[in-house]
Amino acid sequence: PPKINNRIIECYMALVSPSLLSADFADLRSALRLIENANADMVHLDVMDGVFVPNISFGFPVIMSVRRNTSLPLDVHLMITDPSRYVSQVRDCGAEIMNIHVEACSHLHRSIQLIRQAGMKAGVTLNPATPLVMLEEIINDIDIVMLMSVNPGFSGQTFIESTVDKVRRLKEMVARSGSKAKIEVDGGINLTTGRKVVDAGADILVAGNFVFKSDDPGSAVRNLQQL
Repeated sequence: PPKINNRIIECYMALVSPSLLSADFADLRSALRLIENANADMVHLDVMDGVFVPNISFGFPVIMSVRRNTSLPLDVHLMITDPSRYVSQVRDCGAEIMNIHVEACSHLHRSIQLIRQAGMKAGVTLNPATPLVMLEEIINDIDIVMLMSVNPGFSGQTFIESTVDKVRRLKEMVARSGSKAKIEVDGGINLTTGRKVVDAGADILVAGNFVFKSDDPGSAVRNLQQL
C-alpha cells in the first residue's frame, strides 16, 4: 500500500490540489515540475469514463506515469460507474487518496471500507444537486468529503455559488458528528471563490484552469495557499 502522508489529513491550513485535467497532456512531466516547485500539497487526477460523466479523460497507465514522475500525494477522483471495482488498481498506481461519488455507488459503506483496507484515504464526492443528508450515516467513516462546485465532466466551468453555503453546512455536520473528515472543493476555484469556500470551512482546494492556464502557475498555487 502507498505510504500515507498524514499532513493531508492533519494540516489546519487550506491545502491546494492542482488538477492535471487542465494541464498540457503532451508534457505532464513539466506540469508536475511546475506544481512541485510551487510546493503544491498534492496533485488531483480526474478519471472519467464517458458514462457517469459525458467525457473521457485518462486511466491507470497515466496515473502510474504520474506516480513515477512526482513525489506529491496523488488525489485520485473517480468519475466513473461502480468505482469499487478498481480499488486495487488505484492502490497499485500508488495513490494516497481514492475519491468516489456517492451517486455512483450502490454500497457506499462497503466501498469506503475497501478503500481504507487497501491503505488509502477514503474520499466521497457529492455532485452539486446531491444533498448532504446522503452522508449522515457514514460521515465518521470518511477521511475527505469533496463537494463539486461545478457539474462534473468538464474543466473550466463557472463556480456554483450555492456551494459556499453547502460547505458551511457540511462543516457544521462534521463538527456535530465528531467526524475528522476534511472538506475539499472542486470546480471553478480561483482567488475569489477559493476565499469564499475557505472562509466557509473548506480544507482543500482543487484548482485546474486557475493554475495551469495562468501566466505564472507557481504564483497561482502559492496565492491559493495563502487564502
